[in-house]
Amino acid sequence: MSLRRVESDADHEAWAAIKSAVVPGEPVTGEEMRRLAKPERLLLLAEAGGAAVGCGIASPSSFAGATFVGPRVLPEARGQGVGALLLEALADHAAALDRPTLVAHVDGADARSLRFASRFGFTEFDREVQQTRSLGDEPDVKPPAGVELVSIAERPALLEQAWRQVAMEAYAGLPLPEPIEVPLDEWLGEEATLPEGSFVALAGGDVVGYAGLLRFDAKPAVAEHGLTAVRRDRRRQGIATALKRAQIAWAAANGLRELVTWTQRGNEDMQRLNGRLGYLVTSESLTMRADTASR
Repeated sequence: MSLRRVESDADHEAWAAIKSAVVPGEPVTGEEMRRLAKPERLLLLAEAGGAAVGCGIASPSSFAGATFVGPRVLPEARGQGVGALLLEALADHAAALDRPTLVAHVDGADARSLRFASRFGFTEFDREVQQTRSLGDEPDVKPPAGVELVSIAERPALLEQAWRQVAMEAYAGLPLPEPIEVPLDEWLGEEATLPEGSFVALAGGDVVGYAGLLRFDAKPAVAEHGLTAVRRDRRRQGIATALKRAQIAWAAANGLRELVTWTQRGNEDMQRLNGRLGYLVTSESLTMRADTASR
């Protein structure tokens, strides 16, 4: 059994195929992983008998001093030490980044993966709920009086303005165990990857709300909601509902069949809003954390 870094196009395709097989609800493509490549992000392939049987990722987390890790092993290769080998290499990379705390996401219904995480010292840190909505014929949207909805595709410069006027405040107020950091370059590169379906709410020329939509390269008929946020002084005025309805209408009109969103434990207001808009709870993900010293 051996590990090697992902380098070639073929490596990226093999990595994406394994990740998509192990986590079918969140498939990726090789092209997507190449596009998201960063110097500090490590992708690994685990091989046995000349075949790729596992993949791993280590990348700086939004939590300060932490690294996101994701060891994934094909079902037929589990119980042979592949996951442990991947996790050790990913933890070494985290230590080299001087971000030694490890953060991972585990499906709340996956008992085997939960046991694996516990075995290596991971404990529950937070929970997220997934909600999904099927699309049909969706009505047009009428925003609140004095508010205009504009897509990022129409005015790309609004994405940075949204980060400064809405997103920074929203991230600081998320009900998380610790604050997170979302740098501007990451925001510009990874938010609103479907700019036509990502909207800002403008009032008097200022951004008072934002809702991003992210494409699923491996599932063209599905999209994922990014951040949905409204400036604190403009909340409970129907702006968030209008933003989400605008996304739903755009997605339906452009051939999408399903929208997916994740919300943190403690953000029940957004979960209830999603429920009123027809989203159904479909899964739960545990955010787990460990210190590299506990390996």
